[in-house]
Amino acid sequence: MTAMRFNTISFLSDYGLDDEFVGVVHSVIRGIAPEVKVIDIAHNVAPHDIRAGGLVMARAVPYMAPGVALAVVDPGVGSARKGVAVEVADGGAFLIGPDNGLLAPAVAMVGGATAAVVLDNPEYQLVRDDQPGPSTFDGRDVFAPAAAHLCNGVPLDELGTAIETTQLMPGLLPVAQTDEDGSVRAEVLWIDRFGNAQLNLEPEDLMGWPDSVTVETRSPDGQVAARSATRVTAFADIGVGAVGLLVDSAGLLALAVDRDSAAREIGLAEGDEVTVRPGAATARPVSSPVSLRPTRERPKENPL
Repeated sequence: MTAMRFNTISFLSDYGLDDEFVGVVHSVIRGIAPEVKVIDIAHNVAPHDIRAGGLVMARAVPYMAPGVALAVVDPGVGSARKGVAVEVADGGAFLIGPDNGLLAPAVAMVGGATAAVVLDNPEYQLVRDDQPGPSTFDGRDVFAPAAAHLCNGVPLDELGTAIETTQLMPGLLPVAQTDEDGSVRAEVLWIDRFGNAQLNLEPEDLMGWPDSVTVETRSPDGQVAARSATRVTAFADIGVGAVGLLVDSAGLLALAVDRDSAAREIGLAEGDEVTVRPGAATARPVSSPVSLRPTRERPKENPL
């Protein structure tokens, strides 16, 4: 038997937990590499949401145990898109999944790819003689076997055809923009289950800013709403009814409300644009429409 090279596979997908998909992938891995431990990172990524899956991978990969990361968010399964295995850290770890941008943020987080192959060697796949066409479950048939075989010590180049790492699909993550007036246009990357809204901003992006900032959002009908937020270091430092801006566990700035949902409080969804300005929001003057109408002639007073 081939000597084991890794003993851990970290597994992420959009399969959810209602169907058999996650369990089947676990079972395929166990059948090929029975000593390998599979760690489930997340399986409730929104279906087909490559961007969200890539962000989860990027947040998690610095803390994953050494080994193989298996990620499957794959709306193009069965099409011409490639399945790939990507080497990082000169063979210190591998990432496996569809080449659709899903792996790119995590690969960048760990210093970039040092080698890559297209997973096209059927010897290391589950291939059925009665299968009429391309698999529509590559997590089971292609990616899980590749991950397990890598753990068993199979060389990367045995799994398929080598490609230049520059041919890998890049991730398409938004970059914050600084406007001429000093404000920053950011995007909501992620809203966690507590309602904290992570922005694509690092603390350095607001270097030298005051503790109070203004957060502006725009509704679908074009209405702009402004809300003050205070830069804090802990959720408990956010006052009652206030919004805080703090550094989250991934090192990015997030809008938060103590023991409540900032996303609901402000009205945010993933992908929304948020403009952040230095200084607290100023109340806008409220004006009421006034209509001028001719008044009735006052009756003359009775002289008697």
